[in-house]
This record gives sequence, structure tokens and C-alpha cells, in this order.
Amino acid sequence: MIEIGKLIRGKHLTDLDRQVLQYIIDHFDSVLKMGVRKIAQENYTSPATVIRLSKKIGYSGFIDMYYNLLPQVEEVITQQKGTIEDFPEISPKDLLNYNSKHDIERFVQGVLCLSQTFIFIYATGFSGIAAEYLYKKILVLGKKAIFATGMDSVGVFENNLEDIGALVVISKSGETNQVIDRLKVAKKHGIFIVSFTKETKNTVAKLSDLNFKIIDNNKLDDRNMLPNLFFPRLLMAFELIIKAYLERKQ
Repeated sequence: MIEIGKLIRGKHLTDLDRQVLQYIIDHFDSVLKMGVRKIAQENYTSPATVIRLSKKIGYSGFIDMYYNLLPQVEEVITQQKGTIEDFPEISPKDLLNYNSKHDIERFVQGVLCLSQTFIFIYATGFSGIAAEYLYKKILVLGKKAIFATGMDSVGVFENNLEDIGALVVISKSGETNQVIDRLKVAKKHGIFIVSFTKETKNTVAKLSDLNFKIIDNNKLDDRNMLPNLFFPRLLMAFELIIKAYLERKQ
């Protein structure tokens, strides 16, 4: 069974909407042939409900939703059935598939070259582990930084707004509400915002001044249970950015 948590995060769906979407995902190999009317019949609802569901999660209709979800669903199924030989590879080139050297330079200039203000680093869950690593790397460079997670009071961030020069956040899904809330506050105060998210469109990326897109092999794996190189790629991105900073400093 494939979790639908990431598909519906931030969407205002009813219990029936969730039921229908889960049914579509669970029967993905046959729903296209079934059509909207049959899907509705199997879920004791109307075809209009299926169409409205498609639009609620950002698509023009059922067909548009199906073909946009197809590669994500196939990717998860492959990972669930795969062996170690199918494990995805990791390379520094992965970062440059969706980002540029100019993006790295902007991070160096807008974050690592700050001298009088703090770099505020924020993340929750698994992302918090990676965020703490970045925080410690920045500290050993002699930079002033503050690190906070979802367990910390919002006051840690809001009480230091005047002293924050850059906000760096990590959200694999790009839809973490706690992260989004802090981005909105930072934007109002003119703080430079950098985010690290998955490579597809998301709210956190949209709100950021600079977004690094990290390849997420299992975009529907809401609980991070399946093998995934998102976080190893994320740590590699940090190291490449630090490398660029040290080269510039020399």
C-alpha cells in the first residue's frame, strides 16, 4: 500500500476525497481503463467527486492527475520490489541537474559571507538531523548561527528577527507547515531565505529567494521508510557549497 500523505499535505480534502485518492493509488494499474464513472461507483459516490478531487490537488481533471502521478507511483513500486542492484547511484552531478553553480555562489554570498548577523537554520523530523549537521559545519567556519527544530518554541525565531541575516530551511516535501509559517514571517522582515527541498514544485520552494532542488527517489514515501538517497544527496550539497566557500576565501 502506498501512503498518500505527501499528496494531500496542505490540501483541504474530505474523508471521502482521501478514500477515493487512496483507491486510485491502490488500483493505479487499472483506474485509467475503469474511468471516472466506475471509480465513483466503486467508492459509492458520483463522478463529479472524482473530478473535484483532481482539481483540489492541483490538476485540471482525472486524466491530467493520472499522468502526473504515474511516474511517482511507478518509482515507489519499483523501489518496493527492487533489490540492492537497483539501488540508485549518487553523484555530485546530481546537484547540478536541477541547480546551477550560480545558485551555489548565491548561497556563499548571501549566507556564508554574513559577518554581523546570524544564520538561522530550521527543520523538523528527519530533516532536522541534516539541519543540525549544516549548523555545526557553519559553526566551525567561524560563522554565527542559530539552530532550531519543531520541538523549539517559535520565540527562538521571532525574538531574534532583527539579528537574522539569512534563514536556511530544509523540508523534503516542501509542504511542512511549521517551515512555511517561518518563511512567511521571514519574508515580511526582508530576510534572505534559502531552502532545500525535493525537486518537484512545492510551497517552500515558491516562498524562497533561493531554492536547492534535491532529487527525492520516493516522493510518496511520507514516513521515509523506503531506501532513499535524498538525505545523502542533501549532505553532499552542503559539502559542495562549503567547498565553493573555502575556494572563494582562499
